[in-house]
Amino acid sequence: MKMIFVLLATALTVCGQQTPQQNQSLTGVELKGKVPVNRSPLKVNLPKPQEAKLSNGLRVLLIEDHKAPSFTMQLVVLTGGLVDAPGKSGQALMTAALLREGTASLTSREISERIDALGSTLAANSSTSAATSTVTSSGLIENFDRTLDIFADVVRNPKFTPPELETLKSRLLAQLQVANSQPSFMAQSQLGRAIYGEHPAASPLPPEAAIKGLTSDDLVQFHGAYYRPNNAFLAVLGDVTMKQLLPKIERAFAGWQQRDVSLVAIPQPKSPEKMHIILVNRPGSVQTSLLLGHLSVERTNPDYFPLLVMNHILGGDPAARLFLNLRESKGYTYGASSNFSAYKYPGLLTAGADVRTEVTEGALKEFFYEIKRINDEEVTATELENAKRGLVGSFATSLDSPTAQLVNLIQLQVYGLAPDYWDVYPQRIAEVSAADVQRVAQKYLNPSEVQIVAVGDAAKVRAALEKYGTVEVL
Repeated sequence: MKMIFVLLATALTVCGQQTPQQNQSLTGVELKGKVPVNRSPLKVNLPKPQEAKLSNGLRVLLIEDHKAPSFTMQLVVLTGGLVDAPGKSGQALMTAALLREGTASLTSREISERIDALGSTLAANSSTSAATSTVTSSGLIENFDRTLDIFADVVRNPKFTPPELETLKSRLLAQLQVANSQPSFMAQSQLGRAIYGEHPAASPLPPEAAIKGLTSDDLVQFHGAYYRPNNAFLAVLGDVTMKQLLPKIERAFAGWQQRDVSLVAIPQPKSPEKMHIILVNRPGSVQTSLLLGHLSVERTNPDYFPLLVMNHILGGDPAARLFLNLRESKGYTYGASSNFSAYKYPGLLTAGADVRTEVTEGALKEFFYEIKRINDEEVTATELENAKRGLVGSFATSLDSPTAQLVNLIQLQVYGLAPDYWDVYPQRIAEVSAADVQRVAQKYLNPSEVQIVAVGDAAKVRAALEKYGTVEVL
């Protein structure tokens, strides 16, 4: 697979023994001590996928990779938990989870034994907040045909037997019970409720009542309605040509019939217009889990790139402001960070840390200090440059991973991104200015609209939270 790189902004150590005079002759490279830093933009010319369509309408995308005798493939169904029927949260998740637990011709055990014997992998996933459902497999190319047969059988002919469904329900209920005992999960759940309200993305797991109420018929209905070739595409990366691949795919999915798929609009959440403060009481807790959040943007929003850079400076890196402030300067926590997400619907900007109970008030003060600072002041030239370098460096490194290349290809399809999106990705980051960072901070991280969740001992931390407004105690 041919890739052309002119390395950007990452600090590169020149391999081998070189004299200072030799280092200084490197074109376009600025020296800092003995470490050369290339300030030229990273230029990428990624391989373009080949595309074909089966007679039943299934789109097939292939990136040839002949460096290793292996393959990875993912079937992407363009429907996920975001369109679960009312009162049936978890319908997409449980449909995907049961795909490999038995088909019309194979039991769950037979599927596992055959996949293991081939040295292949097979997994299926969706979630309550997902726009898609996926089935993924990988293995050696010499076992592709036999793996594909099982893969296609699982996609087309799942049985959703009541015994397997009950086993899955028991497992999910146990996971929910464990998750609900974890402060980080409690904080995420309550922040989702505060920001998303009734939107499907509010809960990372289905509620207990929904899990218990789903039936085999519910899963059959979801599978029959949405697992259709005209509502999916198959992305493949591996040691195979399209001429070799297409007849195999055509054979494996012969008889998989199209069906009219009703397009359900993905609900769009509305950002809360004022701050809410939620305190989950854990009497006797020696620390407080703090999570602050704000609605962000859809994946295709032009502000996506400035937000990437802004988040990196605020808390997306061990050298970011939150980490340096709360850990290195104040010693309140082992780590403080921020995160940024964007989907088919607006994702989240969040910042959080687990801090000692007695420093809850001080930690909150520092979180709002950093949020206000990135609103009120332009970031420094050094911070901006380092953030861009870090983001583009991570991107460049990821291109060595076949899995990352397949994920990038799938994102192009799911989000409707331009074909050259990843080629110009480094340039889009390089174009972000300090003014852009301040603008998106003011637009999407308004201190008066930030939602606060704390999980800790209410008797000891409630007064600190009440300095920011009315506290809802759970």
